[in-house]
Amino acid sequence: MKPIPFLRPNVVKCESYLKYLSQIDENRIYSNYGPLNDTFEERILQEFFEGEGAVSTVNNATIGLMLAIAQSMRPNGRYALMPSFTFSATPLSAIWCGLEPYFIDIQEDEWSMNVDILEDTLKKLGDQVAVVVPYATFGTCIDLTYYNELQKRGIPVVVDAAASFGARDKYGHFGKGFLGSIVYSFHATKGFGIGEGGLVYSGDQEIISNVRQAGNFGYKGSKESTLKGLNSKLSEYMAAIGLATLDIFEQKIETRNQIKQWYLEQMNKWNLFDKGWRVQNCTGQLVTQLFSILSPQDEKADVIIDRLDKQWIETRCYFSPPCHRQKQFSTSHQSTMTMTESISNRIISLPFWEEIDIAHVNRVIKELAKPSHRGE
Repeated sequence: MKPIPFLRPNVVKCESYLKYLSQIDENRIYSNYGPLNDTFEERILQEFFEGEGAVSTVNNATIGLMLAIAQSMRPNGRYALMPSFTFSATPLSAIWCGLEPYFIDIQEDEWSMNVDILEDTLKKLGDQVAVVVPYATFGTCIDLTYYNELQKRGIPVVVDAAASFGARDKYGHFGKGFLGSIVYSFHATKGFGIGEGGLVYSGDQEIISNVRQAGNFGYKGSKESTLKGLNSKLSEYMAAIGLATLDIFEQKIETRNQIKQWYLEQMNKWNLFDKGWRVQNCTGQLVTQLFSILSPQDEKADVIIDRLDKQWIETRCYFSPPCHRQKQFSTSHQSTMTMTESISNRIISLPFWEEIDIAHVNRVIKELAKPSHRGE
């Protein structure tokens, strides 16, 4: 029996970006917002955001979060409000900006931050809130209407949209025109993967101007640092891979959507939904990065994962443990975590990579459908 790996990243092959690499050799510019990076940013702005707002590439999404938070947060605030059901990069970014994470529970179906609890917390904390950092869970298009209103109320918002690049909602590309900041990841494991990199977008060009300046050591027109900066610049080599990825991105989206459809069809075939299995209630047209499911209420994810592992099927628990149960963040303030605890104990992310075939998917779901010892 051959093993089925959890992920096999599929960055574009070298022959597809050789034409861009030759331009690097010719220009002899390798970083510092070079010509390929400029072209990469301009194509993204026009092709995905219809020229509205502004973008800046970053060398990874964690740095992007740090810059966006630092350039947006209220200077006298203390807390960064965010879900605990997210990758640890989200609270770590706030900590690097001198803030304390304050964890908010999530919604039952969408698995994103519960805005009712968030609003109550905002009223309770008042001016102690420095920034709100919602997570677009697994690339879903969360409703940004409320978060735009927070921006208008003077409460800065930075959206962690790590897996959302290429996703579309009723307004177009997810995030288009948003008044705060949105950070996308281009890590190799994402739908739009270039190896390592990311993007910060805002409908407010001033925000991106500040992020870009801070990402270049705080320089603006001279070698004098005028604000707290660091080095976030994307290399021309990553920009070359990014341009080649843009050329074939639609094919990658179609492939990933087909795999997701296979999973859903097999779950229906084996009556898993009738047996209490659940999937995320996603909004918009996504670029699927992971296929994550919830086990029935009386089954624990770790038991099922162990059973699948013995059948050479590799799975993961995103995000278990959630951030509030991790040592680094264990002293952070939090709301009640009822839904976060329930979902993190039952979530299983199944094998998902672009060359996976329907036979692999059938084998995974067939194994899931087998009876197990519940509640172990």
